[in-house]
Amino acid sequence: MTQAKRPRATQPRHKGIIRRLLRWCLLAGLLGWTLLALSLLSVRWINPPFTAVQIERRVEAWIHKKPYHKHCAFVRLDRIAPDFQHAVIAAEDARFYQHHGFDWHEMRTAMEDDLEKGRGRGASTITQQLVKNLFFGTGRSYLRKGAEFTLVPVAEIVLGKRRILELYLNVVEWGPGIYGAEAASRYYYAIPARNLGREQAARLAAILPAPLRRRPERMNEYSALILERMRQMGW
Repeated sequence: MTQAKRPRATQPRHKGIIRRLLRWCLLAGLLGWTLLALSLLSVRWINPPFTAVQIERRVEAWIHKKPYHKHCAFVRLDRIAPDFQHAVIAAEDARFYQHHGFDWHEMRTAMEDDLEKGRGRGASTITQQLVKNLFFGTGRSYLRKGAEFTLVPVAEIVLGKRRILELYLNVVEWGPGIYGAEAASRYYYAIPARNLGREQAARLAAILPAPLRRRPERMNEYSALILERMRQMGW
């Protein structure tokens, strides 16, 4: 009497396939992160020819069939007026020279405001914004946040504060197709960034949170607040 054959168990095979897929995903993620970290190392000496935000804006213009003209001129930090540098720091990251990539005090304050007032408040540092601008664009996702969280300390170590500030001021978006301090200064005031005055600098810094909607001539209250912050910080 022959014994009936039992059906083969497929569960172990499925588990093996899942393990291999997870392994490949992990390797791909590690390779991608390594390439981004090497890219950060390269921009210590090489000025980036484009950023993720710039690519994103060009694609958006192509999809919506709108004209797109890029204005960008990379200049050294010493060719950007000190008042302009100080205004941006006062507006975007007042503790820039005190933290190591993350401002935990500001993040805690933002969380408390969110719980108490029921509305979100930005707490990203200049280093975080630079990493996001260079590699991730304006989109939001937990995967992007996780990658950004691990790359920010790398940026702080391999670039240093001066280069981080120089890169940020040269790639940040200041309006439709306008990237960097030099392009913003010439577009809005028809002068180079090194000649920008204190009030002009504060007005330009005031549009950074929403550069596609804001205009410097309308930033009366916020620019006055930035000027007061600069005074309190000894600038």
